[in-house]
Amino acid sequence: MNCNPGKAQRFIRWRSIAFSVVFICNIFGSGIDQAYGFDQEGKSIARIWNEQLLWAIRLDSARPTVHARNLFHLSAAMWDAWAAYHPDAKGVFVDAQIVAEDIDAARDESISFAAYRLLMWRFRHSPNFIQTESSANRKMVELGYDASIEETVSATPAALGNRIARTIIEIGLLDGANELNDYANQFYEPVNPPLDPSKLGNPEMISPNRWQPLDIPDFVGQSGEQSENYPPFVGPEWGNVKPFSLTDQDMVIRKRDGNTYRVYLDPGAPPLFGLASDEQFRAGFEQVIKYSSRLDPEDGLVIDVSPASRGNNRIGSNDGAGYEVNPVTGQPYQSQWVPAGDYFRVLAEFWADGPSSETPPGHWFVMLNFASDRLNPEDKRFKGIGETLDSLEWDVRAYLAMGGAMHDVAIAAWSNKGWYDYPRPISAIRFLCEQGQRSDRQRLNYTPHGIDLIPGLIELIDESNTAPGGKHAHLLAQSPDSLGEIVLKSWRGPKFIENSKIDTAGVGWILCKNWWPYQRPNFVTPPFAGYVSGHSTYSRAAAEIMTLLTGSKFFPDGYAIFPIKQNTFLKFERGPSKAFSLQWATYQDAADESAISRIYGGIHPPGDDVPGRMMGYKIGHHAFKKALEYYPPSI
Repeated sequence: MNCNPGKAQRFIRWRSIAFSVVFICNIFGSGIDQAYGFDQEGKSIARIWNEQLLWAIRLDSARPTVHARNLFHLSAAMWDAWAAYHPDAKGVFVDAQIVAEDIDAARDESISFAAYRLLMWRFRHSPNFIQTESSANRKMVELGYDASIEETVSATPAALGNRIARTIIEIGLLDGANELNDYANQFYEPVNPPLDPSKLGNPEMISPNRWQPLDIPDFVGQSGEQSENYPPFVGPEWGNVKPFSLTDQDMVIRKRDGNTYRVYLDPGAPPLFGLASDEQFRAGFEQVIKYSSRLDPEDGLVIDVSPASRGNNRIGSNDGAGYEVNPVTGQPYQSQWVPAGDYFRVLAEFWADGPSSETPPGHWFVMLNFASDRLNPEDKRFKGIGETLDSLEWDVRAYLAMGGAMHDVAIAAWSNKGWYDYPRPISAIRFLCEQGQRSDRQRLNYTPHGIDLIPGLIELIDESNTAPGGKHAHLLAQSPDSLGEIVLKSWRGPKFIENSKIDTAGVGWILCKNWWPYQRPNFVTPPFAGYVSGHSTYSRAAAEIMTLLTGSKFFPDGYAIFPIKQNTFLKFERGPSKAFSLQWATYQDAADESAISRIYGGIHPPGDDVPGRMMGYKIGHHAFKKALEYYPPSI
C-alpha cells in the first residue's frame, strides 16, 4: 500500500477516501493529512476539524443517523465558537459574547478545543478510536494547542471551546438519542424472522409489508470490523430525537404495540401488499428487477451521461433532458457516450455509502467542501450576494446549515422508517416469487397473490421453454425441481464472482428465489427499513442547502466531474469496461442521481425514492431558514 499523500489525493480528490487507504495508512501511524491526501494549506480551522470528523466517521460503524447528529453537533460547536466573537451572531447551544485582542487566533483556538473535546467524547467507543484519537491529538499538537487544558469557566479561547463541547455533550445525553446506551433501540422489535440471503427464497416471511432483518454471519461493517450477526435496525425510534429546524407542526404522533413514534413530514403509507395499493407494491419491486436487468455493459446499449442529455429534472421525477448550454461558460456541454451497464453499475457503487465511506450525510459534506474549494475567494458571497466572506466565516455558515439539514433528515426519514417499517427488495422480491405467478391461470404455479409475468424480464419455467435448446433449459438442468419456478433476467449475483478484480457476474436468467441486489455479499442491504429512502432525502436536502448558500443551483464553473477508471473503480465486480466521468451540472442533478442509484443497486423501489426527495426539499429550506436566525443580520 502506497500511502503517498499526493497519489491518494489524486485518487480521492472529490469523492470519499478509499477504505483501504484510510484503514491501512491509519494502522501504520499516518494521520488524516497523509492517508487522506487532505492538504490544509489555505483551509480554515473549521475545514480542518470537519475533515477530522469525516475521518472518524469512516473508521466508525455505519450509522447514518448517529453521524448526521455528530456532523450537526460539531458544526454547531464550531459556529458557536465563531459567533462568540461577533457582536451580532447568535450561538445555537452556547450564546456567548467574548472580547479578544486577536479575534482570528481566538476563534481558531476556541473552535479547535470545542471540536477536539466533542470528537473525543462521541467516538470514545468507536472500533477504531485509537486511530481517531491519535489523529486528533496530532492535529492539536500541530496547531500549537495543549489538549490537557480542560477548564471551562474563564473567558480564554480554550475555556470557551471546552465549555461549548461540554454543553453540547450534556444536551446530547437528553435529546432522545439514547447516547449513553450506545443509541440502542428501546422498544422496536422486527416482526419478521431473519432472512439468510445465501439460501433460496424467503419462505418464513410473516408480513411482506414489514422490514426483515438479514442473517449474515460474516457481516462486514463500515470500519472493516466483522460482526457475528447482522446489526439490529438502526434508528427506528430516531423520530424522538430533538431536531434543529423541524417543529411540532411538522410531526404527528403514532402508536403501535403501546409505543410512541413521532413521525415528521409524514408522506402517507407506501404501497402495501394485499391492500388497496397492492398493484403499486408489486409494480415497484418489479421495477427494481427491471433496473437490475440493465447492469450488463455487454448488452450493446450506449447512452449519453453528460449534462447535455441528463439532469434538469422536475422535482420528484427523472424526466430531465439536460441543458442546452453551460450557463457559466455559455458553451454547450460535451456529450459522453458510455455503455449503459457501466454507468448504472458505477452509480450503484459510487453512491452506495454503506461500507467504506463517511455515510450519506458525510458524503454531502464532502460535496460541500468540494464545491467550496472550487469557488474563487471573491465568489464566497453568502447567497451569492453581498460582501465576500473569508474562508472561516464561509465554512462555519455552510456547516451549520448543512449539519442542521442532515440532522433533521435523519430524524424525519428515520421516523418514517421506524413507523412504516417497510421491507427491502431482497425480502419483497423473493417473497413475491415464493407465492408464484398471477398472470396466467392456465399455467403452472398460479396464485392471485403472486408476481406478474413480464416477457423478457419475469418468466415461468415450464414445458414450453425447457425442451432442449429452450430459453430456460439450462436452469431446469441445474435444478431439476425448478419446474414451475419464477425466473428473472437480472444481475446474476455474487455466486458468479470468485474474484471481484477479474470476474463480472453479468446479467442473465436466474431463479427468482436466488435474486440479489447489486451489493457486496457480506453487506447486501443496510440494517434498517426502506421507506423513505435516506439517500433521496439526504441528497435533496443537501442540494437545496448548497443552492441557497451559493445563490446558484449550478456547481462552480457550471459542472462537476468525477473520473472513473476502467476496470479498477468497481469493487463488487470487475469494471467498468470503459473509462468515463460522472458529471453533474447542478447540485440537484447529483442528488437525483444519488436517489436513483439505490434502485439500480437493488436497495429501494421507486416508491421509497420520490417521497424522500420531496421531504428533503422541505428540510433543506427549513434548515436554511433556521440557520439564518443565528447568522449576523447584516447579510
